Amino acid sequence: MHLPWHEPFDRFARLFARAEQAQPKDPNQMWLATVDARGRPQLRVVLLKGCDVRGFVFFTNYESQKARALEKHPYAALDFYWPALEEQVRVEGTATKVSAEESDAYFQTRPRASRIGAWASDQSRPCSSRLELEARVAKATLVHAVGHIPRPPHWGGYRVEPDRFEFWRAHPFRLHWREQYEKSKDAWVRSLLYP
Repeated sequence: MHLPWHEPFDRFARLFARAEQAQPKDPNQMWLATVDARGRPQLRVVLLKGCDVRGFVFFTNYESQKARALEKHPYAALDFYWPALEEQVRVEGTATKVSAEESDAYFQTRPRASRIGAWASDQSRPCSSRLELEARVAKATLVHAVGHIPRPPHWGGYRVEPDRFEFWRAHPFRLHWREQYEKSKDAWVRSLLYP
């Protein structure tokens, strides 16, 4: 069955609204999987900062492990799991950088200390000690003591444009409900999967 482009996004939005009610602490946590230059999978938790029919947005340092992995292999998998609902959504697709304007706008919504931290941290690089990090934060705090803090050029967002969704809901005896949406031109093909 071919479904309109917005169908799985609408379904995700309804589920996410329920998750915000049932699990108010960080319902936007998502596991992000990438593959590094050697073909080894990498997995970490990031925060969803935007979702519409264009895809799922998160922000990071463009020199981080995840960003370097996406430069080599621009494919990503996301996983949302809400224990309070016993529901999960898996998403697979292509990751591309969001516009500088979109990154600038989001950066200015972050707490001031988080903006300073983005300047101070060489994310994913070796750090000799916690003292070194604190010294870098102190220096960045002095540099940006007053006024506007611009977004660092090495920091911004990615949008994962899905080509596959899977909605999962727990059922007794591990006979879980699994429903898949796969991209087909400008529509989605929906199918059920065995648990």
